[in-house]
Amino acid sequence: MLISLAWSSLCSRKKSVILTFLSLLISISVLLSVEHIRQQAKSSFNRTISGADLIVGAPSGQLNLLLYSVFRMGDPTSNIDYKSYEMLKNNQQVAWAIPLSLGDSHRGFRVLGTNSDYFAHYQYGDKRALEVASGKPFSGMFDTVIGADVAKALNYHVGDKIVVAHGIGATSFSHHDHSPFVISGILKPTGTPIDKTVHVTLQAIEAIHLAPSQLDAILEGGLADKVKPDSVTAVILGLKTKFATFKLQRDLNNYQDDRLMAVLPGVALAELWQMMASIENVLRVISVLVLISSLFGLSTMLLASMNERKGEIAVLRTLGAGPRVIFGLVLLEALMLVVIAVASAVALVSATLALCSDSLAAHYGLFLSANLLSWETLQIALVIAVASIVTSAVPAFEAYKTALQSRLSG
Repeated sequence: MLISLAWSSLCSRKKSVILTFLSLLISISVLLSVEHIRQQAKSSFNRTISGADLIVGAPSGQLNLLLYSVFRMGDPTSNIDYKSYEMLKNNQQVAWAIPLSLGDSHRGFRVLGTNSDYFAHYQYGDKRALEVASGKPFSGMFDTVIGADVAKALNYHVGDKIVVAHGIGATSFSHHDHSPFVISGILKPTGTPIDKTVHVTLQAIEAIHLAPSQLDAILEGGLADKVKPDSVTAVILGLKTKFATFKLQRDLNNYQDDRLMAVLPGVALAELWQMMASIENVLRVISVLVLISSLFGLSTMLLASMNERKGEIAVLRTLGAGPRVIFGLVLLEALMLVVIAVASAVALVSATLALCSDSLAAHYGLFLSANLLSWETLQIALVIAVASIVTSAVPAFEAYKTALQSRLSG
């Protein structure tokens, strides 16, 4: 009875209610977006690599090294010598070493040069290994294994041929047409930048940058195995014992034969979130202030309608509604409007993320879920509901006083 009455009362003031609803919708959408992106971005970054003890590359800052080697974000400043990779691989403290070579792309997707150790030892999430959905890891020099999103976006299948371009832009004027790759496998989705990566062999990365005549001579002479890169971008290390991590890091940072920098992935991620903390707090404050202004707008709308509703309140009093019922009616109107705004905001943000997820992943390396239904969202909704009740208490009290005066005058 009271719910239908509150709904009818809201419908009788469509124009002001719609404007207030839109204000609430925008402010709640901003708040939900900030919180969801903050949580999803952190989760997306944290699950990208697992089980790695050290990442070794050229000195460029530990955060920069982490971003370009693991998240495919940014560009490497320089490479390290291939002999340094061999030194790391043969180190007694190292259980496995994964070489990474970056710098090329295919239709906007990053190309990563590596070897079979990548598929054997790379882990993500909760130490989950990479799995091939169809085909197999590369065996020939010009085989390639593509991520799930690459295959989906470009409609590729095992056996298709692709051409790699120089540089990392979506559009390139320098294509390695003389050395096409054959897709040997497609990885299962991981929800990480791996899904948007084209994996090729280290030998192929070196070979495609040779002159066509040199490459033809190598292939015709059966010397593909003799092709060895001069350098790699970075190396991911797994150690035999965790106790050796800090000692090896110190030794590599002081390595004399090459300029090396070894970083701990967890420490670099912590630095990233420390840098982002102030930005997160600013965004939170802005979104909360926008929400508060919208809630005060809701209160103002209800308060401004009190003069118009004196007749309505008088009729309700005549029908037997007490001052407390009138008080509760105004609060219920505010709560109903906020609940509808929250539900609409969740739907709006979910739809927006679903439409923009590919673009966010391709350009910013952010893998955001479009599902906002979580405990955190419920907590935010409860806080907004309580705040709406608090800010609507003033117009509700005005309605309460009007009801009392109506009873006295009656």
